[in-house]
Amino acid sequence: MLTLTPNATTVIRSLLDGSEVPDSGGLRIASTNNGQQAFTVTTAPTPEAGDQVVEDAGARVFVETSAATALGDTVLDVDVDEQGNVQFLLTAGL
Repeated sequence: MLTLTPNATTVIRSLLDGSEVPDSGGLRIASTNNGQQAFTVTTAPTPEAGDQVVEDAGARVFVETSAATALGDTVLDVDVDEQGNVQFLLTAGL
């Protein structure tokens, strides 16, 4: 199952607080269907049917079924550059 770093939880909460997503919302990770292992990350008001829900310290992430299978036991981290641009990073779980 996907896990979040403390940094990721802080940034995700910040992103959601600055959006129009309701308190029940979160980030949603879904697989793209372009033949490559790629993912989209968007805000979502609620999980979709079949989504795996990961909650940590007030941050919520909804992981679409095929993305959850592809990600397995990975760790989601976030890098924010000096301009405030956010980049999501996935690393192998421990």
